Parts: sequence; structure tokens; C-alpha cells
Amino acid sequence: MTLVAGVDSSTQSCKVVVRDLETGALVRSGRAAHPDGTEVAPSAWWEALTAALDAAGGLDDVAAISLAGQQHGMVVLDASGRVVRDALLWNDTRSAQAARDLIDEVGAVAYASRVGVVPVASFTATKLRWLRDAEPANAARVAAVALPHDWLTWRLRGYGPADESPLGPDLEALTTDRSDASGTAYWSAAHEAYDLELFERALGRPGREAGSPASADAVVLPRVLGPGEAAGSTPSGVLVGPGAGDNAGAALGLGAADGDVVVSIGTSGTVFAVTDAPVADASGTVAGFADASGLSLPLIATLNAARVLDAIARLLGVDHDGLAELALTAEPGAGGVVLVPYFEGERTPNLPDATAGLHGLTLASTTPANLARAAIEGMLCGLADGLDAVRGVGVREQRILLIGGAAQNPAVAAVAAQVFDAPVVIPAPGEYVADGGAVQAAWALTGTRPAWTVEAAAPLPVDTRAVIREQYAAARP
Repeated sequence: MTLVAGVDSSTQSCKVVVRDLETGALVRSGRAAHPDGTEVAPSAWWEALTAALDAAGGLDDVAAISLAGQQHGMVVLDASGRVVRDALLWNDTRSAQAARDLIDEVGAVAYASRVGVVPVASFTATKLRWLRDAEPANAARVAAVALPHDWLTWRLRGYGPADESPLGPDLEALTTDRSDASGTAYWSAAHEAYDLELFERALGRPGREAGSPASADAVVLPRVLGPGEAAGSTPSGVLVGPGAGDNAGAALGLGAADGDVVVSIGTSGTVFAVTDAPVADASGTVAGFADASGLSLPLIATLNAARVLDAIARLLGVDHDGLAELALTAEPGAGGVVLVPYFEGERTPNLPDATAGLHGLTLASTTPANLARAAIEGMLCGLADGLDAVRGVGVREQRILLIGGAAQNPAVAAVAAQVFDAPVVIPAPGEYVADGGAVQAAWALTGTRPAWTVEAAAPLPVDTRAVIREQYAAARP
């Protein structure tokens, strides 16, 4: 039996799956935690990756591996291959003003036309501008810029600082893939190329793609690999696939096709679809990302998703099962109680400085059940607004695939059928981002994308209750 492995290095943890090449059957898996925070030392990811690989039985009998990871995070390296400063993650909003500055200088329409996205605090370009302005000494040390999955792939292949890695600090060996590159705001899915003028505008220094002719002050950007293209091998000879951004990895793992819209409830919430044509939304609401198969991945993201449920469950002194039991005893609309869950600011809509708000409280409506239901309704209404935005750029869904740990909560499933106005399908629980990495590993190994089966429950009956979204629309900023 030939084995392939996939990795999901997410915000909260690192997950590894090892699957049979022929059938896609899960053979074993492993997991390790990541530290909390919006600013993290990349070494913590490497430690978690090695721990998760050990927990999954190691790579001795694995033929190929590929690594998907959280998008947008800024990993800056000096000429010796050392990390210059802790990585700023996608959910770090300190670069919100930098995003506004870049839009003022270039224009939203021009950004959307050139790279398919309009800067928000999540994107790498804004973090580089923040670094330029807030930490000029660190900016001056930067010799290469990578994303989390790029850096981990590089380390997995044996590169890094000379005293930590067998192959040393060869920055020209850095690679990425089109899906993750498209989330930087300086790589274009439509043109399949870096926009080096936009990169220089962000960091204040010129950049070049790894492997291109060197120039004195140019910062190295990872070489962009195509779908199924190998990045190289580990020192022990395991083939390493191109990797992907987490949402593109999930799309591969699910086998998402035309007519599928994926709604993912994790640390962040996302709504995305695989489409043939690139998207350029000058409003900045829908990001025109690339996918990991050679197509496009129009996407919206919310900063507030599963942790909304965590917060309200703690407030009510219950676990997630208890939250579900409470919520299911309340009527749709939660007696008029509405939670607008912008606890950590928000990306869609772009309100990085916003806070959460609880509306519609009366003496009669202020009950644990209504508050529990309002938390679930508010989280899902934010994602339903995202579905409307994706529809606005031409996406037409036949079904919604609801994934993430929260999708298995019975109250989330029931309320989703009442919030969304399309059939909701909940695939079997799984690590779909890591599964996407395993698909990439198989693809790189054989030259052919595998067609593994994904199990799913029957679609939930559409049970739309208009009052839920009407109340939410009236309460949100």
C-alpha cells in the first residue's frame, strides 16, 4: 500500500492525515497545538509540525506529503534564513491603517483589476507596509518574504538557518502555490504573476521571484508552483507537494465542484466556491483568490466564527452541547435578541475596530435560551451575508457544504437550514484542509489528481425563516 500525507497548519493547531493513495482511506493521523495570539513565532509551527508527524506515525513509510496552512501570515527572513520577527497572522488587525493607505495610493478599482483583491488588514501586503512604517530596522533586514505554508514547506525540505537545517539558508529554494500567493495582494490570479510594483509599494523595497535574476536590494519571493507540481523532497526522500492556502486545501479535500459553495466555520468563517473565471470585486468584499487546481476561488471571510460560540458558552456556563440544547428551546429570531458578533473587529464587512453588540433585550427576552440562539444566528447571518456577496459576483450554488467543527453541532445545523435559502449538506467530520494536502501529495506523486469519495449526510430541508436575517440586518452597523 502506497501512503501519502497531508498537513493543515491552521491558526489553532497542526493536523496530519496519512491516507492510502489508491482509495483515499484514512490510515492514521496526528495533531499538535499552536500557541494563541495574532503574533506567533514560526518556530512554534515547526515544533507542532514535527510533533503532529510523530503522533501520526512519522514519514518512514510515506511516499509524498503536502502542506496546507493559514493564509496571509507574514514570515520575514534575513539573509541567513532566520526569522526577522514573529509572524503577524491573518487575524492581526494592526495593519488596518496600512491597508487604507495602500488603497488611497493605488485605488480600490486598480487593486482589484491588478491582483483580484482590495487590501484589508488580513493581507500580507498590508502587514509589510506596517513593518515598513512601524519597524523600519526590521524591514531593512528582510531578505525574503514567505507565507506560513511556504516557510514550513521550505523547512520540511531541509532548508533554514545553517545551524538548524542540513541544507542551509538557500532563499532561492522558497516555493509557494497560486492559492496562497493570491492572498498576498501582490500576486495576480488573472495574470499568474507577481505584481512587483505593488510589492515594492508595500515594503518600500523591490522584490523578485526566487530563481529570477538577482539584483542588489531585491527581496526574494517564493517561486509559484502549479497544481500537482512538486516543491522538492525531504532530506529522507519523501516527495513534497506544492502546498496551499487553507481554504483552497479544503476545496480540494472536499472535491468541491461547480455548484458547490463551501461555508467553513473555524477560527474564521469563510464562504467560497470554485469557479472557472477570476473575480475582481472593487468593493473589496469578495476576494478573487486562486484555487489549488488551476481555477479560481472567490471568497469572503469573517473574523468571528466558532469562537463566538465559545465565548457565549463560557458566559452561560455550559459546554457546546449545552449551548445547543439551550438554543434549540428558543424560537427562530430568539425573541428579538440579536447578537452582532464583531468581537475581534470584522473583515466582512471591513470593520477592523468594531466590537460586538447585543440588541433587542427586554425583561422577557433576556433568557439563556435566547442568548444561546442569538449567538448561533448571529454567527450564521454574517456568513449568509457573505453568501449574498459571492452570489453578487456571479456564483450560483446548487448546495451549501457546511464544514468545520461547529457544523457538527445540532443547533448550528438546524439554524443553518433556517438562515440559508439553499440546501445545506454537512459532510462527514474530517480534516478537509489536511485532506486537500493529501490530494496534492497524491497528485504530485502520480501526475493525476485523485478522485476520492467524500461521505456526506442527506441535505437538510430548506426551512428559511426570514425573521432571523431581517432582525440581523436591522441591528448590524
